[in-house]
Parts: sequence; C-alpha cells; structure tokens
Amino acid sequence: MKVLLLTAATILGVCAVLILLTTSVPAAQTSAASASGLPLGPVDTYFVTQTSLGTPFQVDSGRLAETKGTTEAIRSYAELMVSSHITVNNALLAILENKTPVPPPTLLKAAYATMVSSLERENGQTLDADYVRGQVNYQKGNTALYQYEIANGTDPDLKAFAQETLPKIQDHLARALKLQGGAN
Repeated sequence: MKVLLLTAATILGVCAVLILLTTSVPAAQTSAASASGLPLGPVDTYFVTQTSLGTPFQVDSGRLAETKGTTEAIRSYAELMVSSHITVNNALLAILENKTPVPPPTLLKAAYATMVSSLERENGQTLDADYVRGQVNYQKGNTALYQYEIANGTDPDLKAFAQETLPKIQDHLARALKLQGGAN
C-alpha cells in the first residue's frame, strides 16, 4: 500500500513536469481556443482529468474511513473529504458545461482503485495509518496540480477555479499532516 501511494503521488508530479516540457501551443492561441469552444490546451486538459479522477477516489476512500476509522478525528476528516470533493466536483462540472468535453481520466485510475481496494480489506490502526498516509500524499500531489494549473493553465475559468480551490486543498493537507503527526 505504501509503495502504491508514493507511486501515485510521484506519477502525478512527473506528469505535470512532462506536460510543461511538451506543451508547444502558445498561451494566447490556447486561450482563444478555450473561449471559442475548441478543445482545452494540454495543461488545462490534464488538470481537468486529474481533478475529475480525484473525486471518486476521495469519496470512496473517505466513505470507507468514515465507517471503519478508529478515531473520531479520522472519521471527521473522512467526512470532510467526501463532502468537500463532491462540492468541488460539482463546481468543476458547472465550469465544464461550457467547454469542449475532455477525455476521461485514466492516468491514476488503476492506482487509486488499488488503494481503495486495499483499504476495503484493512481494519483498525492499519486502515487509519494507510488512509492518513494516502491523504497526505494525495493532498501534496493535489496541491502541486492546482499550483501548476494556476501558473501554467490558459483557460481563465479553470485558473480561477484552481485559485479559489487551492486554499481548501492546503487546509486539507494541513489537517492530514496533523492527523499523521498524532498517529506517530
């Protein structure tokens, strides 16, 4: 489980760098394309697909931790993750109604499914520790994803969404780190 969590976080970071290195469409051209309903640029597309993938992972793993977590702090954090990610996903979907559809997320889908499957089989302190460790890694990767969109995205609606949402993600990371510190 630990290896999968670290691998997923690493893949997220590496892919962000790869997008930066392979993006060849000028920002002005990509912005014009987004505004006119043409496909989003590569940075924005990556952001949307990875953000969309995070919601099912957070909801599924959060619901498990809500019911199987051994402390009130873990269960409360999990409840926050479920409700927050549903709200954020709904806001993203509202933005995407006016955009060209993007391909479904695939990059981390297998890794997230494996992590959720592992949590389903775990109980007690093992589940708590793996859930919190996964949250710390996920929130670090998510912070980097949103910062990358803010710095490099070209769609103004998605950049504004990322700027508005980033403080919530940073709060989730701080809470996860606090939980991790309390478990050690």
